[in-house]
Amino acid sequence: MYTAEVFRVFAVRGGDASPAVAPATTTNCLKIVAFNTPTFRNGLNARWAKALTLCRCSVDSKSVGDEVFSVTQSNKSDVDYLGESTKGDLNVKLEHLEAFGIDGHASLDGPIEEVARSEARDAEDLLQDLGIPSPSSSRNSPRGIFCSRTLNLRSISAIGYDMDYTLIHYNVMAWEGRAYDYCMENLKNMGFPVDGLAFDPDLVIRGLVIDKEKGNLVKADRFGYIKRAMHGTKMLSTRAVSEMYGRELVDLRKESRWEFLNTLFSVSEAVAYMQMVDRLDDETIPADLALDYKGLYKAVGKALFWAHVEGRLKSEIMSKPELFVEPDPELPLALLDQKEAGKKLLLITNSDYLYTDKMMQHSFNRFLPNDMGWRDLFDIVIVSARKPEFFQTSHPMYEVVTGEGLMRPCFKAQTGGLYSGGSAQMVENSLDIHGDEILYVGDHIYTDVSQSKVHLRWRTALICRELEEEYDALIGSRSYRESLVELINQKEIVGDLFNQLRLALQRRSKDRPAQTLAATNLNDEDLTDSMQKLLIVMQRLDEKIAPMLEADGELFNSR
Repeated sequence: MYTAEVFRVFAVRGGDASPAVAPATTTNCLKIVAFNTPTFRNGLNARWAKALTLCRCSVDSKSVGDEVFSVTQSNKSDVDYLGESTKGDLNVKLEHLEAFGIDGHASLDGPIEEVARSEARDAEDLLQDLGIPSPSSSRNSPRGIFCSRTLNLRSISAIGYDMDYTLIHYNVMAWEGRAYDYCMENLKNMGFPVDGLAFDPDLVIRGLVIDKEKGNLVKADRFGYIKRAMHGTKMLSTRAVSEMYGRELVDLRKESRWEFLNTLFSVSEAVAYMQMVDRLDDETIPADLALDYKGLYKAVGKALFWAHVEGRLKSEIMSKPELFVEPDPELPLALLDQKEAGKKLLLITNSDYLYTDKMMQHSFNRFLPNDMGWRDLFDIVIVSARKPEFFQTSHPMYEVVTGEGLMRPCFKAQTGGLYSGGSAQMVENSLDIHGDEILYVGDHIYTDVSQSKVHLRWRTALICRELEEEYDALIGSRSYRESLVELINQKEIVGDLFNQLRLALQRRSKDRPAQTLAATNLNDEDLTDSMQKLLIVMQRLDEKIAPMLEADGELFNSR
């Protein structure tokens, strides 16, 4: 999913302590209030409409928010019925309404269920008039948030972000394709045959696991049992997978054998490895290299490592970022919404300063208002963070003091500062906040999400771009899946009926009474005849369901 949509929903739904009121001028606010407010259209309370018109025209937008609304302060906060703090709640100042002779409660009198439905309809109409998408429309969009638990953003004081594939989304074909090219060039220099090979980004996907002992790419279920596998670039049959792995579980703690593909940066490495497995099986790799599948993986990893260490790849990207980066104009503005809503923003990336500055300038600066730069968005920026160690241990911290990246030692981060290294504990101390007040957003399942949660209790959000295609496939195949579900339900009904008749026949064959007296006395021929027909129906249903299930799966991934 695009990060911008995630961030914008965060900003809108956060219940933040500093409500942002859109600027209103004397000329435009009268039009908005007089013609577009639910109150005016329904004719419920003319004094309310008049009062809002007067107050919005007579003062600037910021003071309007101060006069009309109040925010629950920390020293006056309570705990609501869900056990959540009411700190940061936005409240209507009833004394402001009373000054205009308005009774806020009376104007919304009636059964609250009916009032809620009516006001929701009016608010949706107003959003439509203003050209703003309704929140309900985002529920049917792949650019959304999929929650595994409830998080009240009132409790979040700071939001931290990774950069690569989080704030900066790369064109996978371009970025990983170049990484693959450099990797293959290094492999060729090491004596490996690479002629005729090309980068195939559809060969692998995040979430799969490499079995370095067998040269396989495997898909495991939530319990760790292997359901599908590919040896080299060839898919293995279900029977072959069962015979090869049986009840064996994928244990990611055994790093000598299993390699989890948990980031899009793994794509180029996995593609190169699976292709070289084919060359090893074909015996085209020179025998003097004396490699098994595990040794082959080390060689591929080494070749890709040198592609990064040599710096040619990043230098090429920095020289022509437009070829590799897919900027999102909404993203910088969404972060600005969060900052203006009172959240402290952090950038914590493993990339070095020069690369970070170049990528962020290219993707952010042109979309920010009033000559703002990307640095203006963040309270603290940390480069070369060395995650996951950043969340686990303490490293020296340095302040970046020049545009060329020169640094000096420091011991505490300051607002607006740019730093290298350090630790998450230093961030908490500098901001004077606890771990559960920080939400960290990243794309790496282990480095960004798991470690920050396990060691520091930071709240986490995972950017999973692949869900966009899966969501589109779900929506596009809705009618097809309805037909498939109907067939499966029919088979379940027929199967249940068949099982009851089969039970009756089984009991009778053992000289025991069936479920009922009538079933016990039924003629054998009638009973078996009905069972035969049901069995034929189920077999024919299976013949139709099986290819439909296979085709449905291919909508999400061809393999």
